[in-house]
Amino acid sequence: MSRIDRRFAALKAANRTGLIPFVTAGDPSPEHMVALMHALVDAGADLIELGVPFSDPMADGPVIQHASERAIAKGVGLADVLGWVAAFRQHDADTPIVLMGYLNPIETHGYARFAGEAVQAGVDGVLLVDCPLEESAVLQPLRDAGLQRILLAAPTTEPSRMAQLCGSAEGFLYYVSFAGITGAAHLSTGDIAARVADVRARAKAPVAVGFGIRDAASAKAIAGFADAVVIGSALVDRLAGATDAGEITRRTQAFLAPIRAALDAR
Repeated sequence: MSRIDRRFAALKAANRTGLIPFVTAGDPSPEHMVALMHALVDAGADLIELGVPFSDPMADGPVIQHASERAIAKGVGLADVLGWVAAFRQHDADTPIVLMGYLNPIETHGYARFAGEAVQAGVDGVLLVDCPLEESAVLQPLRDAGLQRILLAAPTTEPSRMAQLCGSAEGFLYYVSFAGITGAAHLSTGDIAARVADVRARAKAPVAVGFGIRDAASAKAIAGFADAVVIGSALVDRLAGATDAGEITRRTQAFLAPIRAALDAR
């Protein structure tokens, strides 16, 4: 079993909802990125979604766009991201790490080269926003290396397409709670619950719900019908401007601890 599969199996056995925080690699501080990753785990993260900075993050709202811009301005690239994962793995061999991003940096790096280096660093999966199922062949080197591909589904996904996604899901299926960009505030749990229940019944993998989850209350509401919740923009916004490891750790703990407690209290 992969780290992702093992983690979701453990969550299911314990009847717990997974917490998947998203942060942009290199923001707010490239120097303290590894410390931030450990702080996420210490604050209750079950998996980490690490955003690879990209100049045109089409699925992301202003908060994550600006985080990408700040990281790129500091010279952060794919090689740095893999280096931070490898450093994190020196002290944490268990927490799954998924790289979220876009095809261009991987294509530029080279698919086979990226796959080998990512696995060696300790990456477990990739979520590529701009790679549809029809283009999956280009990702075969990643699958051959053992990386799991995390797929996206949304309320606007056609039934036939949803069936394809559910049948192809591995690691976990990321269900986007509404049609829009990250960081928007259109979350309506009543509309989402029935859709997620249907997806969970058909998907080969657990279902994590993201977009619009901003705090303990919204996370707890989603936890009632999801295997995991993903929270990104609100966390990235909270971390913005932190300049030292201590401050990054304090902000991470202050933000995630209430969410972890709410998930465990459901």
